[in-house]
Amino acid sequence: MLTVINTTKRTKLPYYLLLLVLVIFSLATLFPFLWMISASLRTDVDLFKNPMNWIPQTLYLDNYKEVWQAIPFAQYFLNTVKLSVIITVLQVVICSMAAYAFAKLKIPFKNLIFILFMTNLMMPWHSIMVPQFSVVSSLGLYNTHSGYILIQLFSGFGIFLMRQFFMSLPNELNEAARVDGYNEWKIFWRIMMPLSAASLSTLTIFTFTFMWNDYLAPLIYLNDDNLKTLQLGLKAFQTEHTMDYGLLMAGTVLATIPMVAVFLAGERFFIQSVATTGMKN
Repeated sequence: MLTVINTTKRTKLPYYLLLLVLVIFSLATLFPFLWMISASLRTDVDLFKNPMNWIPQTLYLDNYKEVWQAIPFAQYFLNTVKLSVIITVLQVVICSMAAYAFAKLKIPFKNLIFILFMTNLMMPWHSIMVPQFSVVSSLGLYNTHSGYILIQLFSGFGIFLMRQFFMSLPNELNEAARVDGYNEWKIFWRIMMPLSAASLSTLTIFTFTFMWNDYLAPLIYLNDDNLKTLQLGLKAFQTEHTMDYGLLMAGTVLATIPMVAVFLAGERFFIQSVATTGMKN
């Protein structure tokens, strides 16, 4: 009996150690978020008191009011929502269609074309930034939302993700649909898309989050104040020598809310996608 108990303890010991490590890393991950929320609820003077109180004794909510007046926050917010939603929808549709073609259609040199296309994943965006800017400028789309949307329409990651999912579906499904008189568009739209809800949800979350947080591309392509996104607007609280931490953190908290909402909306499908991938492996 004692041997069984000792064996059980030895078996559970790595589990508890792993749990401890995960808790420590989770707290380390949450630390910046907790500091952000705490800083948004106090004045700058109160923020740098030593020792620091994580829970403010007096909640300073004026930061959340002033951030709407200090910069055109509502305009920046609407611009960010508009660009993130449009690009996410277009990118999900285009990536899914391209991925279906790479996975299920008979195209000459399909694998070679796919490998060449995937080199896009290995190429840093900074290396194509100048020629891409020249193309957008020559089309007369510089300093417009259309120009920014144009450069974000394609995603090598999105095509790769959706192609791997479509390849996991049996080809017999396509053949049966063709026998029933379906063309490729009907097969893609009525059969493949409903089956790929989990992968589409994953792609939507990643794309929306990336677009919402994008800073460098809007900085290059959007100059007018009425076109700027939230990430560019928050930069106004930081100058070369000073930083208004209270307003900056309040604006950041407000900017985080839509991303959390999108993740919670697609969480069930996202977890399902990860779990399904694990089962396949």
